Amino acid sequence: MKFLSILLISSLCLFSIISAEKPVEEEDVLVLTTANFEEAIADNKYLLVEFYAPWCGHCKSLAPEYAKAAGSLKASESAVRLAKVDATIESALGEQFKIKGYPTLKFFIDGQPSDYSGGRTADEIVAWVTKKSGPAAVTLTSVNELTKLQEDNQVAVVGLFKNLESDAAKAFNTVAQSTDNVVFGVSSEQALFDELKFTGDSGLVLFKKFDEGRNDLFEGELTVESMKTFIHANQLALVTEFNQETAQKIFGGDIKVHNLLFASKKADATKGQLAEFTEAAKGFKGKSIFVLIDTDVAENERVMEFFGLKQADAPTIRLISLGQEMTKFKPEFTEITVEAVTTFVSSFFDGSLKPHLLTQDLPEDWNAQPVKVLVGSNFNEIARDTTKTVLVEFYAPWCGHCKQLAPIYDALAEKFADKEEFVVAKMDSTLNELEDIKIQSFPTIKLFPKGSNEVIDYSGERTLEAMSKFLESHGKTGNKAEEEPEDDEDDEEEEEENVKEEL
Repeated sequence: MKFLSILLISSLCLFSIISAEKPVEEEDVLVLTTANFEEAIADNKYLLVEFYAPWCGHCKSLAPEYAKAAGSLKASESAVRLAKVDATIESALGEQFKIKGYPTLKFFIDGQPSDYSGGRTADEIVAWVTKKSGPAAVTLTSVNELTKLQEDNQVAVVGLFKNLESDAAKAFNTVAQSTDNVVFGVSSEQALFDELKFTGDSGLVLFKKFDEGRNDLFEGELTVESMKTFIHANQLALVTEFNQETAQKIFGGDIKVHNLLFASKKADATKGQLAEFTEAAKGFKGKSIFVLIDTDVAENERVMEFFGLKQADAPTIRLISLGQEMTKFKPEFTEITVEAVTTFVSSFFDGSLKPHLLTQDLPEDWNAQPVKVLVGSNFNEIARDTTKTVLVEFYAPWCGHCKQLAPIYDALAEKFADKEEFVVAKMDSTLNELEDIKIQSFPTIKLFPKGSNEVIDYSGERTLEAMSKFLESHGKTGNKAEEEPEDDEDDEEEEEENVKEEL
C-alpha cells in the first residue's frame, strides 16, 4: 500500500511537470502567464518583467527597444532574461504585484521583486539590468575590451586606477553602484593608461556618441561628489530633445534647473535658433539642462499646456526650477541668441529673475454660479477676504478625480449659496498660478477662514457631508484624513495627478 502511495505521488508530480506550461518567446522576450509565471521565476535568477496593456501607447513605444534589449542579453549569454505579462488578461498577476499603470517593470532576483528605475532604450535597459545583476563596473583587461565598451554604448564611463584598492577606486565603485543608465568600466592595466594618454595614478573618462565625444576628470578630483557631478554634467547632450526615452534622464537626475526651447523642428528658422541655444548651453554644463521640445509632436501638447503655451507661441523659451518648490520663468526677449539666452539663465542663478505666473482673463460670469470662478487677478480679493470663509478647489480640467468631485462640489456650493459668510470657489491651476501657493496635485482643496490669515488644507473625505462639516465649522471639524479607495482609472490620469510626473 505504501509503495502504491509513493507511486501515485510520483506520477502526479511527473504529470504536473509535463503539463506545466512552458513560456514561449516573442522576439527573445518570454511571454508569461499565471500558469507559467512561478516556473519562469524559478528558472531565472535574474528576470525583468514588463506588465503591459496592448492598447497602451507607452507600451507600444517600449516594445521594440525591449525586444532589442532582450536579444542583446540573450546573444551575450547573460544570466538576465526579459519577460512580459499582458496584465489585462493575467489580472491575477497584476493584482499580486499591485500594478496600477502601464508599462510597469519589475526586476526579480531569486524571486524577489524590486522596481525598475532605468531608462526605456535598449542600451539603458541592458546597462541597468547588467549593473543590478553583477559588478557595478566591468573590469577591462585590454584595449579591445575598452573599444567594445565604447562601441556598444551611447555613454560609457571608464575609471583608471593604478591601485584598485585606493580610496579613489572605492569612491568610483560607489558612484557606479548608485548611477543608473550609464555603463561603467574599470581597469588598472597600463595599456589602457597609455591608450587614453593618462600619466597619473588615476583618472576618469566619459565617452559619448555626441557633442565632443569625450570628457576627462583627473586624479586629485576623484571624490564621490566630484565624480557624480562630472557624470551628470556630461552624460546628456548639450541640448536634449524631450521624448519618452529621454524624460527619465532629464527630470530624474540631480540637475533641477531646466531651460526649455519650444520650437518646430521642421521650421526653417529652428536650425539657427537651435545653434544659438546649443552654444549658450556650453556655459551651464552641470548647472542647467537645456531641452528642445518639438511643438509638432502631439505628445508634447500637454507639456505646452502646462506652461500655458500654444503652437503659435513657438519658438519661445521657458525655464523651470524643480527644487523644493516648482517655479517657472519667462524671458523678456523674443529673438533667440547666445547672448539673450545666457543673460536669461544667468539671471536665474544670480537671483534677479522673477517667476512667471500664469493667469487667465477674468470671465464676465465668474460670479454667476454657486461655485465662484477664480483666476490670478481676482484670487486675493475673493479668497483672502477676511470677512468671509472661503473654500477653494484647485483643479485641472483633465483630472479624473476632479471630474468625480465636480457634482459633489456643486452641491456643496448650492447648500451654502444663501449664507453670505461662506464662499465656495474653484481655480483652474493649469492656467492660473499664485506666488505663495504651489499646487502639486489635483484636486487640492484649501480653506481660508474668516478673521484669519490662516490657510487650512482639506484632507478629509470628498463627500457632501464631510465637506459641509468642514466648511460650516470654519475648518475646525470634518477634516479627518481617510484612506481613499484605489482608483481604477487608467495610468495616464493617475500620473497626471502629480505635476512633476506630468513633465
